[in-house]
Amino acid sequence: ETSRQELEDGQLELDRGQAMLDLSDGMGTVSDDGDTALMMINFPQAAQELDMEEVTAVSQTLVDADIDGVEVLPTQDLSFEMPAMFSMAEVIGLLVAAVVLLVMLGTFIGAGLPLLNALIGVGIGVAGAMSLSGAIEMMSITPILGLMLGLAVGIDYSLFILHRHRQQLKDGMGVTDSIALANGTSGNAVIFAGATVVIALLALNVTGVGFLGMMGTVAAFCVLVAALMAVTMTPALLSVTGYTILSKKERRSAGRAKARPQQHNGDKVTSGMRTGNTVLATVGAVALLIFLALPVGSLRLGLPDASQEPADSTAYQAYQETEESFGEGMNSPLLVLADLPDSDLSEGEATDQQIAVAEHLAERDDVETAVPTGMNDDHSVIALAIVPTDGPASESTENLVHELRADGVLADTEVADVELSIAGAAAASIDISDVVADALPVYLAVVIGLSLLLMIMVFRSLLLPLVATLGFVGSFAATMGIIVAIFQWGWFGDVFDITGTGPILTFLPILVMGILFGLSMDYQLFTATGMREAYVQGSAPKVAVRKGLVAGRAVVTAAALIMISVFAGFVFTDDVMITSIGLALAVGVLLDAFVVRLLLVPSVLHLLGPAAWWLPKWIDRILPDVDVEGAALEEEIIKRSQGAGI
Repeated sequence: ETSRQELEDGQLELDRGQAMLDLSDGMGTVSDDGDTALMMINFPQAAQELDMEEVTAVSQTLVDADIDGVEVLPTQDLSFEMPAMFSMAEVIGLLVAAVVLLVMLGTFIGAGLPLLNALIGVGIGVAGAMSLSGAIEMMSITPILGLMLGLAVGIDYSLFILHRHRQQLKDGMGVTDSIALANGTSGNAVIFAGATVVIALLALNVTGVGFLGMMGTVAAFCVLVAALMAVTMTPALLSVTGYTILSKKERRSAGRAKARPQQHNGDKVTSGMRTGNTVLATVGAVALLIFLALPVGSLRLGLPDASQEPADSTAYQAYQETEESFGEGMNSPLLVLADLPDSDLSEGEATDQQIAVAEHLAERDDVETAVPTGMNDDHSVIALAIVPTDGPASESTENLVHELRADGVLADTEVADVELSIAGAAAASIDISDVVADALPVYLAVVIGLSLLLMIMVFRSLLLPLVATLGFVGSFAATMGIIVAIFQWGWFGDVFDITGTGPILTFLPILVMGILFGLSMDYQLFTATGMREAYVQGSAPKVAVRKGLVAGRAVVTAAALIMISVFAGFVFTDDVMITSIGLALAVGVLLDAFVVRLLLVPSVLHLLGPAAWWLPKWIDRILPDVDVEGAALEEEIIKRSQGAGI
């Protein structure tokens, strides 16, 4: 009897061993043709505690091993490379910005001043952020985002003040009074605009995602430095340059001019736009934004995997070799922990349940292999490795993770009471995407609410802020539609050297939303304040709209072109995250400035007529008087400067 029991127990162990062997058949470390092998490296520390220099050293040691007949390809986890802070593409972007400045301002001194101001400001901002990198964890692209924004807004903010100063000098105002007035009007607007960008970026901390909050904080710091540099260093440099900020021809004409209010181009306008043209512009702009926004319906969020790395990188080559030899899912297996309902199981009984769970999971169409990998000492928790059918960033893998975490995945089986937990790099990426996706509607509501409140206070109107805010939503949706078409669908992938398609960068929508909100406020401010001023001074509503548009469109056009050129300089980099952020911001500024601020909003305000400036009296009484462009200061200094010349 004892021998029979031993034979039965032995047969049971053999059956378990055979089941384990069958399950592990699809998860080998050597390819069927014997040409490719996988090697796992375990570190003594947890992943978040690893020093990236040590990881890079291990990777380099493997690459330099020089084993005959062996080519070592470190995967994305090992082949960590810090993206370049500045490359030739960014230099070209700055050169384009310099050309725009030269064309608009007409002098090398004028064109160089905003560039100098921005470069010093962004140097301070990025250096400050980098100095804290040893004590505070941040993503490698965090300082690059600060560089990108600091350069763009630094040039624009300085340009706004410089443009105002030049106009006043050409009108005959003295240098000292002109600097004071430009800084008290456009400088005031720069602080207001910069504050909106800073608030929008700092609000990224409410998402609850640490690295995203850090990105927003660093970017906000760089924008703050740029704004402060614009209202301090720019006036100081203007006092040094004096009248040389003007061309010789402009200096001669300025000497004969008398001081008069700025926006003299707008003062020449005596009629509104043609109603037929505004109808066509409104319909065309709305249709364009809707068409470009259509791909947003298929938006998926995630972190890029190695299939989107540059084709010549070892991470990309390792991903492709793994896919060809073992299947795409081997690039990021999932770790499944299963809590067994019974706490007093023997090792054999726990193993039976482990095998049963693995067999049921392996039957799924989206699972290539499910392999038992271990259990704890008291046999209450078992571990399995699951190889999905598709890659870590695929939609099927995302659905698999969600379904495994849902109740009932093992329903109607003998292990229905087992509770599953999912871990692994792919699962962590999906978790981060879910958190950001949940925060996106809340953040959008905060941004829209803040936009409406600020513009109601500044423009003393209800419909203008509503139109401007809806325009912002339209330009943002259209921007994300273009990003989905390029990075998720693969359209024009060859143009941007995109090696593979995948989900949109997890934090891209919320990051772009915050930045574009602040920039759209800038552009709206520099057109709508002129419209409001003309209306208050007695111009007919439709004439006031055209006056403000004519007065502000030159500086908005130049500022937008500068922004686009700086952001576009970051598009042609080797890092897909930086590429997608740069392209999204460049496209977003293009659509918001030229389609929304200079076309759609003026056209709709023209059609609204007097209603565009309607505000209930009770709201007008409780709102603070926000003189963003310093109209009171302008009136005082112009009176004081009457008759001033060179």
